This record gives sequence, structure tokens and C-alpha cells, in this order.
Amino acid sequence: MSENFNYISFGNWDFLDGTDVDLSMGRGRMFEYTPTDIEKRLEDLGPTSIEFLEKLPSFLCSEIARSTNSCSMLIKYGWINGTEVDKKEVSTQFHTILDFGEVQFADVDQAREVFGADGFQLYRTHWAVREGDARDVLAKLAQFRPEQQGAIEQILAQNGIAVAAEPPPRTKKIIGSANSVEAFLAHLYALPAIASTENFFRGHEDANFELTPSLLRKWPDGAWQYVPHEDRLCKELLIGHYDEFQGDQYCFDRLVRMQHYGLPTRLLDISSNPLVALFFACYGNGQAQEADGEVIIFRIGSEKVKYYDSDTVSCLANLSNLTYAQKGELDLTLETGAFNQLDVAQRLLHHIRSEKGYFEGRILPDDLGAIMCVKAKRTNTRIKSQSGAFLLFGHEATLPEAGEEGIEIARVTITNKQHILTQLDSININATTVYPSIDQTTVHLRNRYLQARSS
Repeated sequence: MSENFNYISFGNWDFLDGTDVDLSMGRGRMFEYTPTDIEKRLEDLGPTSIEFLEKLPSFLCSEIARSTNSCSMLIKYGWINGTEVDKKEVSTQFHTILDFGEVQFADVDQAREVFGADGFQLYRTHWAVREGDARDVLAKLAQFRPEQQGAIEQILAQNGIAVAAEPPPRTKKIIGSANSVEAFLAHLYALPAIASTENFFRGHEDANFELTPSLLRKWPDGAWQYVPHEDRLCKELLIGHYDEFQGDQYCFDRLVRMQHYGLPTRLLDISSNPLVALFFACYGNGQAQEADGEVIIFRIGSEKVKYYDSDTVSCLANLSNLTYAQKGELDLTLETGAFNQLDVAQRLLHHIRSEKGYFEGRILPDDLGAIMCVKAKRTNTRIKSQSGAFLLFGHEATLPEAGEEGIEIARVTITNKQHILTQLDSININATTVYPSIDQTTVHLRNRYLQARSS
């Protein structure tokens, strides 16, 4: 049996009725709590990804429900087929092999142990691809359903019940490698022009780094590091340093400042200057100098490029004011009218109107789940020196490695980093100019004259 399995969970227990169950999952909930490497291989939801998902053994579960002395969840074991994908949803049909019904657990930890799940995961509607052998899960469930022991043993004896499957390879578009500034610029000049787009860049000192905002990073098992605490992270920083944010007119402005000080946010730094991105791809200490770097090239459609005062940007930025539970109530598959009737939409509207009193009560769910390029106010020297802009990630938004509609992505692998840094320094792109603070200037000057003494 495969070493992965589908774990599909719904808050509405009625969705699990029947032997053959038609399911729909919002695309934003796909591959939550999935190890990052597997997620990146599947996130395009193309034919090979669907083929892989349909080979896996599958558990269809309800979100866990707690009572005074115990907790419980509905659990079915089976397989899926007929999977289809559209812009908003993934639909499939689940076929039940074994229905465990409502399984009682002494506590949440006992349920977590069965599936190897993070505590938040059991309370979350989502579709995960979990690492592990489904036979181990079935064996653990047998302890709670002794009357189904025989049926479970029959399934466990069928070693060929699932074909061993590997997820498809990752699909990065790498247009070449560069070991000098000249070679890097040659790759940029060779790119064909695209009308109505703007180009932005980002440098990674290690080509294995993920293209993910700090807020949306995960632990190796796929559990969120920061997402459940977004609103508290922002509020605690505001409480501790309120005066620092007094001049910020919009929530987006505050997020930019929080990003500047290192707080995990839903912003991803990008630059309009390719040589600044090249510097970041080369700059680092220790093992980072030995690893290949990478410059990511974003060719972004004009309709996705916004300014700091955009109404769409206000909608996305103010997601940071919602609790994790409130964000879980956002249903972006609804039509605009129905969505805006949700209590949580009204709560979000309240936050938006606190900065834009004129904002009409009409939030577009499609926009709320989007990724936008935002040109920020150049209120600090770092944004000025780095020609900075940001990708602002909406609700449950992910950026596939191959890009998405309106955001084309290509990559250049960077080698021979020290030589490139020397070249960049000769045209005044170095730590002093990219990080214009006194501490970085002193480090740069110290290193420059230390190198001069040893040469």
C-alpha cells in the first residue's frame, strides 16, 4: 500500500452521508497540512496530480466534535475517482470500503495519534495528503471498532489494494544559469516582451527556498507555523510598539512596517531592480555561499499590480485582523451577494471601513483569494534602496511554482556567488546600499578592508 493517503475532512457531518459521496473542496483548502515537497508537486492540480490522488487510499472524516467527557468524529475509508477541477473547487466522488461511523475518543490527543495529525487539523475542513501507511491508521482504528476487526484484517491482508504511487516531479521553469552579472543580464534580455506586464524580481540565496511569505510557512509535516496566530502576532506588536505605527494610514502600511521588523506577514518582498535580486541570491554566510542561488522573475499582468491605497489591497490586508476561526468561516465559493451576507464578511467590512469609511459593503470573494502585486509607499530607506514592492497573498492563496494566471514565473540559477558580489560591488550594489543602516555599513566596511589586507 502507498506511503501516502488522502485525508479529506468536512465540518458539516451531513456531507459524509451515503456509501458513494459526491464531494467538493475549495481550492484554497487543498493540500493544507500536506508536507511542503508533496504540496509543491501537486498544487497545479493537473492530470498527473489528479492521477496520483486517485491512486491513494483515502479517509473521509468529519471535523472532530467535543463533548464534556469525550470527543468523536465520523470516519470512512475508501477511494476516490472522477476528480474534476475548476477555478474555485475540486470535486470528486468518494467510494466507501469501510464505514466506521462515529468513532468515540477519550480526548483529542487520542484522535491525533490515530492520524498523526496536528491539533488544528482535526478542526479544519481541508484536503491533505498525509505521509504514512494507511494500514497503520486502519490498525489503530480497529482498537475503537472491535466489531469491525474482521473486515479490517481482510483489508490489511490485501497488499495490492493500492498501487504504490509517487507524486509528479516539481515543475520549475528554469531558463538557465549565470556565473556572472553579464550572464545574468543576458538571460533577462533574451526574454520575449509581453504586453501589459511589469517585471519584478526576487533573490534566494538557496535555490531550494520556497516562494512563500513568512506567515504561510509550514513545519515539515505540513502544519502551519504562524497562520493560526496571525491576528495575535499583529496585535501584540501594535500593543508593544504603538507609536511606531502612528503614521500608517492603512492596514497594508502596518503590514509593510511589521515585515520590515521581521514579523511573519502575508507579504512577500520583491524588487523592480534585477541587480538587487541578484545581490540577495548571492549574499549569505557559511553554507549559503556553497549552495546554488536563484533569481525568480515575475512577469505580472497590469490588472494584478495595485497601489498601497487600493480598495482590493485593503480587503486582503485586513484579513490579518480576523481570527483563525473567523477566517475559517470565509467561503470564497459563494457568489458576491451571498458572501457579503456572512457574519464574517461583515466583520471584515468593519475593519476595512475603519480605514476607508466610504467603502461600500461589497467585498468580491474572487479578489479576497487572489495574489496581488502592491507598490508600497517608500517610507523607509530599505524599501527605497531595494526598489521594493510586495506580493500580497489573499485568503488561502498559494502561488504555484509555475505561476498562475496573471503571474508568469521564470528562474535563473546563480553560481560563482563571490565573483558576482565583487562585480556588483564595483557598481555600488552591496550591503551598504541594499541595507542602508549603520550596522550593515560597518559590517560591509570591515569586510572590505579585511579582504584588502589579505589580498
